[in-house]
Amino acid sequence: MRTVAVIPAYNERETVESVIDGASQHVEEVVVVDDGSTDGTPELAREAGATVIEHVFNTGVGGAVRTGYRYAIREDFDFVVQIDADGQHDPAEIPRLLSVAEDADMVIGSRYLNESFQEYSWLRNLGIRSFTAVVNVLGGVEVTDVTSGFRVYRVTALERLLHRSDKHWAVEQTLEAARRDLDIQEVSIAMPTRETGSSQFTVETFALYPLRMTDAILRVLLFRES
Repeated sequence: MRTVAVIPAYNERETVESVIDGASQHVEEVVVVDDGSTDGTPELAREAGATVIEHVFNTGVGGAVRTGYRYAIREDFDFVVQIDADGQHDPAEIPRLLSVAEDADMVIGSRYLNESFQEYSWLRNLGIRSFTAVVNVLGGVEVTDVTSGFRVYRVTALERLLHRSDKHWAVEQTLEAARRDLDIQEVSIAMPTRETGSSQFTVETFALYPLRMTDAILRVLLFRES
């Protein structure tokens, strides 16, 4: 089975090489989608052996992973491993995710099946739990970590889940997978807080959650064909 790792990256020069090195041990190809970095991230990624696709400007994580998904579909891969470039996700955990993916359409690495979520701020935990609760109610599923970016997808399922949202792609995508009765599984994965760079979760972004969450949900409930 052909597997590709898709790594969205924005100004992650301090960690991207080590993530590529780790991921390349478990997949056939590593693709870094550089989302408009200005710190030399794409050059370092190429030197580390990754295929690099560059966005001219920053679109957000959703836009970057969508580009990676399209590459995987076009190149006829069987599975996509999605992993962050900031070092928060341990590439050594990829085999565990892939083993579960053999019998699933989507596998989510969850920090809420272990104690690592306790390192996060109350604000971030509140946001994650809020999104997760909404997806569970509307999708009729029981996931614990809907915003996790450490995932594996079966490409034949992913072809039906190409989200449009660049900000809250995970909510839109997971909800649509649930409503299409795709098999969603979770694996306990420790995700400590990032050691370098800055988190996207701030009071300002949290204040925008209700509007963005409503937008993502409406995309699935109203604007998608069954």
